[in-house]
Amino acid sequence: MARKAARPPLQENVPLAPMTTIGLGGPARWFAEARSLDELCAYLAWADGEGVPLHILGGGSNVVFADAGFPGLVLKVAIRGLFFRKDGPDHVLAVAGAGEPWDGFVAECVRRGLGGLECLSGIPGLAGATPIQNVGAYGQEVGPAVYRVRAIERRSLQQAEIEGRDCGFRYRFSRFKGEDRDRHAITAVVFRLRAGAAPCAAYEEVKRHLVKAGKDPAALPVGPAGLEAVRAAVLEIRKRKSMLADPADPDARSVGSFFENPILDASAYAALEARWREGGGSGTVPYHETAEPGRSGARKIPAAWLIEQAGFKKGLRRGGVGISSKHALALVNAGGTSRELLGLAEEIRSGVKGRFGVELEREPVVAGGTD
Repeated sequence: MARKAARPPLQENVPLAPMTTIGLGGPARWFAEARSLDELCAYLAWADGEGVPLHILGGGSNVVFADAGFPGLVLKVAIRGLFFRKDGPDHVLAVAGAGEPWDGFVAECVRRGLGGLECLSGIPGLAGATPIQNVGAYGQEVGPAVYRVRAIERRSLQQAEIEGRDCGFRYRFSRFKGEDRDRHAITAVVFRLRAGAAPCAAYEEVKRHLVKAGKDPAALPVGPAGLEAVRAAVLEIRKRKSMLADPADPDARSVGSFFENPILDASAYAALEARWREGGGSGTVPYHETAEPGRSGARKIPAAWLIEQAGFKKGLRRGGVGISSKHALALVNAGGTSRELLGLAEEIRSGVKGRFGVELEREPVVAGGTD
């Protein structure tokens, strides 16, 4: 039997759309912010004791709330704090509270000459959300840099520390998205970063941008200067694609990439190419080689390419929603509803499946039902 807990301070019927980057969704029945471990435990205990649905909110950059809103408690984890300490001659442990803005944390790491996260510049949201789907972009993922995740077990309210090697990281996935979904509330993330590091400039798009800026990707200096060059390149690329949080940019009213890039083994890729050619396509289907556990010869297919080749072009509109004019992976809110957005997403998934036989997986969480 669930235990009862004293009711902590709660707001009622709070609009959720302004708390998200896509600007959609109805109100939360209850809403609260937890700025400390004690506050977090109090809200978790109350929700458990009352048996109400609970959604833990970060920066609102990877969630679509239903038009009817959320029928339980939306709890924003706002635990702040940054701490850095040396870990041997070549590494530093960087601890970020779950409520720390992600890009501000990355900027501070770059300023200190700590490598491992520079290609993840400009990603909206909070630090505590990054391990959940193993956030990645432009040749880096957080997984390899995560040393430890600190959390509260939601039912027992016990503190837990999960080693990075035990997080089950793979492409856009971790144990927090899989077998441990809804088990923990992340309170902080400890990253192990390289001190005086050479920057990561392996991604072709980043290389091209650096060359255009007069910089040799293979000869960037170690430490802050080289890391800042990569950070600046990534920020410019993201800005060009409307993948930075910018209230003045209508194409930025999105959750970023709405679909994951599918990963196919050799036989599935061959079948995809065969369907591409049977439908009149020429050349090869683009891909990036990727090292996925247990999947020999795995290839990551650009979902944006699949979407456009299935007939869904950048700038398409369906009522009050559409596809970004800058990037086919971003579905945007142009004054519409969550129902319209999810309807367009399903139309795209069905179209890609029919054309290529490939299932696209949604990246954002849908909270409160699909209306």
